Amino acid sequence: MCGIWGRVSNAGRLEHSALFEAQIDSMHHRGPDDCGFWLSPDRRVALGHRRLSIIDLSPAGHQPMLDESHGLSIVFNGEIYNFQDLRLKFEELGHTFRSNSDTEVLLAAYRQWGRDCVEHLNGMFSFCIHDQKQERLFLARDRAGEKPLYYSKNVDGLTFASELKGLLMDPDVPRNLDMQAFEYFLTYGHVPAERCILEGVHRLSQGHAISYCLKSGSLDVQQYWRLPEPPTGSAGSPEQFVAEYDALLEDSVGRQLVADVPVGVLLSGGLDSSLVTAMAVRKSSRRIRTYTISFPGHSVFDEGPYAKLVADYFGTEHTELEMESASLDLLPELARQFDEPTADHAIVPMYLLSKAIRREVTVALGGDGGDELFGGYAHYNLIAAQDRIRGLVPGPLRNLASRTAGSLMPVGFTGRNHLIGLSGDTANSVAHINMLHDAYSRKRLLQPDFWELARRSPTPESRRAGLCNPAHGPIRQAMEAGFRSTMVDGYLVKVDRASMLASLEVRAPFLSRELIEFSYGRVPDRLKARSRDKKILSKLLAKKLLPPELDIERKRGFTMPVHRWFEDEWGEFFREVLLGSNRDLFRQNTMEGLLAGQAKGRNNTVRLFGLVMFSLWRKEYGVGLPTGIG
Repeated sequence: MCGIWGRVSNAGRLEHSALFEAQIDSMHHRGPDDCGFWLSPDRRVALGHRRLSIIDLSPAGHQPMLDESHGLSIVFNGEIYNFQDLRLKFEELGHTFRSNSDTEVLLAAYRQWGRDCVEHLNGMFSFCIHDQKQERLFLARDRAGEKPLYYSKNVDGLTFASELKGLLMDPDVPRNLDMQAFEYFLTYGHVPAERCILEGVHRLSQGHAISYCLKSGSLDVQQYWRLPEPPTGSAGSPEQFVAEYDALLEDSVGRQLVADVPVGVLLSGGLDSSLVTAMAVRKSSRRIRTYTISFPGHSVFDEGPYAKLVADYFGTEHTELEMESASLDLLPELARQFDEPTADHAIVPMYLLSKAIRREVTVALGGDGGDELFGGYAHYNLIAAQDRIRGLVPGPLRNLASRTAGSLMPVGFTGRNHLIGLSGDTANSVAHINMLHDAYSRKRLLQPDFWELARRSPTPESRRAGLCNPAHGPIRQAMEAGFRSTMVDGYLVKVDRASMLASLEVRAPFLSRELIEFSYGRVPDRLKARSRDKKILSKLLAKKLLPPELDIERKRGFTMPVHRWFEDEWGEFFREVLLGSNRDLFRQNTMEGLLAGQAKGRNNTVRLFGLVMFSLWRKEYGVGLPTGIG
């Protein structure tokens, strides 16, 4: 895992500068083992790299890596899990290699296939290849979107980096809120796809690539991969699907165990991480190390006993880390690390766990993606139930219930979002899943000028609903929207930033290309989720592999009793932050109402956490109002 950076100039020759070094070093945590900088012969392109050594720890893996005979240079973040297979193929074709790194194999793939090289890659990645002969830059991001890539284009050229701070070290970079992205953050707790919360900056979307022409300065963004269409008809028996699932997950875990550094497994005791542990034990010749967090005194959140049950069953070298209360200094540190604000309070245990286990391992396998592929969330059941309600309750009555809930039910009241989502079609229900602030509450929260500006933009709800294909069933619509939004823009960002702050590489075996295409292109919805059941196929596999006494219906993951924060010094800290800042954006009476609702037992924890993280982030980076406001 690494940090990459690059600059292209249309306005003159570049020089190795203190600013460039600062931009690269702002991502030191992503690559503490080595640093590299390179200027093209014409001094129009600069590439920088921070290296976390995983494959081939020798200097031969140094980046930027050059292939001078073909005029190619590369900076690469991630892992190519099929690099050994590709290397054998290239050697048969006459390619020679001077290192054992997957970076050099990626360069060979570009030599062999050009921009089509991404079609042959199995891995998590973001990279940039400078092609001197073609006079272009080629940038790409993996299919699931595990590895980040920010970029900004203007008349002077192009700048890109793994993290936004790699751009913001330049004091001349404007830092004004992008209103569409900001409103989306208020709605869902993260920023969507290709947008960035700052004007003029973009993120490369999952499964997309960029071709940047050095002659013209034109930038072409193309999607090279998309989720397959769902299967039609009955494609096989449950037993056949379980066998195929078993083989694909075993292969993915086996490939992701490959590293020249110690590897462990993040074992929450839940279904997905337990399946990964089972496969790791099956594929490894060494005793597997597993790690979990426990919360003594908080039995609802304490996964320790479940993880120990799995660890004992498979004979892993297990470590249980007791989680204590986080210090008040941690949230400002995380706000700085996350580049864009997040409402996911699981960043706290994810970072603390990563920091603790980094003392023993450099790579860890986790269960991310299992819910999105195999129907693990409770809201899938709800979407199926709501679809049945649509067939029984006339539209006007559902619309009335929706308006009434939005107008009269307080924010944080259980079931409010689901009632609002009953109006319209299935896509509207999907758009209201895990919503923090619906249109009614955003209007009450935002100052009038901002609400008027937000109303002129496409709404977050319509954008999320647009991810749904009405030709597909309700479960498929919800799963695909989640894969293309909450998973990539929320959960994977959390894992990447929190783990990389500790210089830990976290891999997700469920997100291999083969498993994604198996799930979305082969497995019928009936083996994923129904109105009263979920993760059906995964539970069938679990009955074959996991200890029989493990509660496979339970779902928790690495989380923490954040609601207790409001009962100690954190509560006062939250209150000071929320009522002492952002008066130019938010109505203070609404903010006070959210805090009062939390004190009365309403479920505003995530909403308030997100607003606190936004406030800390905005202060850290000195972010101003959207252009044209203020």
